[in-house]
Amino acid sequence: MNQPLGTLARAHSCGGLTAADVSHDVVLLGWVDRVRDLGSLVFIDVRDRHGITQIVVRDDESLIAEAGRLRAEFVVAVLGHVERRSPETINPKMKTGEIEVAAREIRLLNDAKTPPFPISDETPVSEDTRLKYRYLDLRRPRMQRNIALRHRATMEIRRYFDEQGFLEIETPMLTKSTPEGARDYLVPSRVHPGEFYALPQSPQIFKQILMISGMDRYFQIVKCFRDEDLRADRQPEFTQVDLEISFATEDLVFATIEPLMERVMAMIGREAPRPFLRLPYSEAIARYGTDKPDLRVGMEIRNLSAPFAGSDFSIFRDAVAAGGEVRGFAVPGAASYSRRELDELVAQAKQLGASGLVWARAPEGTIQSPALKAAGEGALRLAMESAGAGAPDLLVMAAGAHEAASKVLGQLRLHIARRANMLDPQAFAFLWVVDFPMFEWLAEEQRYEFMHHPFTSPMESDVGLLEAEPGRVRARAYDLVLNGSEIAGGSIRIHDQTLQRLIFKLLGISDEDARLRFGFFLDALEYGTPPHGGIALGLDRTVAILCGESSIRDVIAFPKTAQAVDLMAGAPSTVDSRQIRELKLRLEP
Repeated sequence: MNQPLGTLARAHSCGGLTAADVSHDVVLLGWVDRVRDLGSLVFIDVRDRHGITQIVVRDDESLIAEAGRLRAEFVVAVLGHVERRSPETINPKMKTGEIEVAAREIRLLNDAKTPPFPISDETPVSEDTRLKYRYLDLRRPRMQRNIALRHRATMEIRRYFDEQGFLEIETPMLTKSTPEGARDYLVPSRVHPGEFYALPQSPQIFKQILMISGMDRYFQIVKCFRDEDLRADRQPEFTQVDLEISFATEDLVFATIEPLMERVMAMIGREAPRPFLRLPYSEAIARYGTDKPDLRVGMEIRNLSAPFAGSDFSIFRDAVAAGGEVRGFAVPGAASYSRRELDELVAQAKQLGASGLVWARAPEGTIQSPALKAAGEGALRLAMESAGAGAPDLLVMAAGAHEAASKVLGQLRLHIARRANMLDPQAFAFLWVVDFPMFEWLAEEQRYEFMHHPFTSPMESDVGLLEAEPGRVRARAYDLVLNGSEIAGGSIRIHDQTLQRLIFKLLGISDEDARLRFGFFLDALEYGTPPHGGIALGLDRTVAILCGESSIRDVIAFPKTAQAVDLMAGAPSTVDSRQIRELKLRLEP
């Protein structure tokens, strides 16, 4: 029968006792981790989020019988005496491994059903099961470590920005729908039938208004909402560290964020050497095939067109003649790949969008390649030299338009790196990607779309190109990349209303539509807006990398599935018809 807690209070956590506490009386409160019943002796491991303490029950027959009835996940209170373990039973892997608690009383505070999966070890469990029983999953050591690290990172971030003179200011959760690229989550208004609030995709407009308000340095650790297709690093609701600075330059933003990253990395015993590398977008695409390059592995992509310009190998020759390029990279130590492995590599490249993949190697000095006859030994050898491929290495090449060929090879580069375990999980490589294109052309719609958001300022030197050649305009935008993941993104903003109107015009947003969507913000711009800029750091992604997790769901207490479903709470769900009527809504069959 369950017993009351009464006036008992925890004296120590289950991970806090050491040899210094020997001979002290203690009260421990927690969950039974496991029970070992040896007849005249019962050992109970009691667990809380701080650790495990071994309890020993001996001498008292009734207490031994009571202890023997305990099961995993029962909630107990233990009153007892701290003893030193005998030398041969000390467990150096446990914080409390030098001691045990001799129990004189055990209170069963609550029993428990048998859990659907083990709590005390890392036995693989399907994610759906983990999310359905999230309250049990959160008891597991790995999840408790992740959530604790997230807490410490959040506290460190708050301390840092307070030291730097930032004000933490909350912005509204119920606001106006101002689409920023993804679909809004809409909230119907009962008081104003037929009208809707939107949950914010980010505090973008409000933080700019705070700069107009003279708040000069703002930050917020804030929930954001986007109704978009999900994947491992996306959730319908996510958390970002949002900040904005008046009179900002790119250098000022970088100088603000880099020391923060240094402090966050120190929490896991790693360094973040400053200054971080800065790489223009065009160079990132050319060298790595992505605007989120993972620098933990080399294999830089290079232009290998020259050796094939006059070649008889028509695939490469024609690509170069049409204004494209032959691009490729060297895979270190891969000259030993079997023919089956090479065929798999070619198939993978085609799956990624390449029309084909050509490889070459010379493990014993003689060139081997399926293109040897058509391309010629001389051209292939020169290409290997240009790519830095030695005798132990493999050269892979694809032809096509510069950016398209680079992006395919960039994906192939990461595929090879993962397969060959080249991505050291203990290494952390930061870089800034800068000088993004201001716009991207949507061929199907025959119009330009903003690459970041419509409030991003163009490079001052490119403003003259806006109306004549908008595709060449670069933005004052920047992304912070860590190990191939974009963990932060921001820009210097437009603070001039005339320039803002021109950008809307280039995006096909009429004055009327701009007024409808952003009217309150456009009004604010007319009242002395200072130059300003900022950045938003993805807290979930950053913590996931610190924890060594591939999915942000493993660092969020109560996440949704890839289908945006909360399996534990059963959301989304239908609601009572009375609520629908109150909101003046009608559901389509």
